Amino acid sequence: MKKLHVAAMLTAVCLLAGCSGAKPKPSHGGSMSGQSRTASSSSRGDGFRDDLSQPQSSRYRDSSDSVPGGPPPDISKLVEPVPKVEPRARYGNNSPYTVLGQTYRVLPSARGYDERGIASFYGNKFHGYKTSSLETYDMYAFTAASKTLPLPSYARVTNLQNGKSVIVRVNDRGPFHEDRVIDLSYAAAVKIGVWPKGTGLVEVRGIDPGEPAQELPPPVAVSSGQPGIYLQVGAFSDADNAERVAERLRQARLGEVQVTETEVNGRHVRRVRVGPLADVDSADRVSAQIEGMGLPRPQVAVD
Repeated sequence: MKKLHVAAMLTAVCLLAGCSGAKPKPSHGGSMSGQSRTASSSSRGDGFRDDLSQPQSSRYRDSSDSVPGGPPPDISKLVEPVPKVEPRARYGNNSPYTVLGQTYRVLPSARGYDERGIASFYGNKFHGYKTSSLETYDMYAFTAASKTLPLPSYARVTNLQNGKSVIVRVNDRGPFHEDRVIDLSYAAAVKIGVWPKGTGLVEVRGIDPGEPAQELPPPVAVSSGQPGIYLQVGAFSDADNAERVAERLRQARLGEVQVTETEVNGRHVRRVRVGPLADVDSADRVSAQIEGMGLPRPQVAVD
């Protein structure tokens, strides 16, 4: 599992970005590299210090992500966060911001946010280090990283493959893998079954703490059929353009190609999609192949 972080403790913008996907390996712990720590470091309370002034290549004690060795935590003893109104964090909410050449805009609130896609998670490598909001990452808390939800905010994440859900507090930025919609903490991933596989198909619904508790989003009802992964290559108002792209994809034999008509903001468009695909690994592979054809990297849709 990999996660790219960019932190600037002494500037008005502090961004830590995440990118996960591969199944993490168990970790049996490790010691710090012995690199010097500066006054701008943050302490975890056990002698460990997170030096935000260091480059990302040397900031973390582990070179790759992992999960703790032994059995997973007893989820029944972990308490989900209770959504409450909180002031925006001083750090991590700069908008727009750019990571790896892509520009993102932070939403004004979590109200109305509802997105389906692929979830990943991050764990031991980042445990005890600072998140984008400069809170300390705790992989045993129900938290998450989002590219667009404000920090902090809350969301209910439901695994569409088994119906399990969890409320998370969003306090980090990421994952900056193009095909991922949210990065879950290790504990949240265990609770809804994204661990140990490493990824899962989820629905993320923002929570407005100002709403009465009985109006908070309930867990998503999951049908008996398994959700499918589709790659949307484009949405075209011109039918000929849609068909030209669809024909290129058919000739590449990447999977079933669909052209569907729909209304988007009052405009009639034709969506060109490839799928359903067998799993997340297949989606990642086909996305890269489509991009290699000179087409835009497709958007992941889970239906």
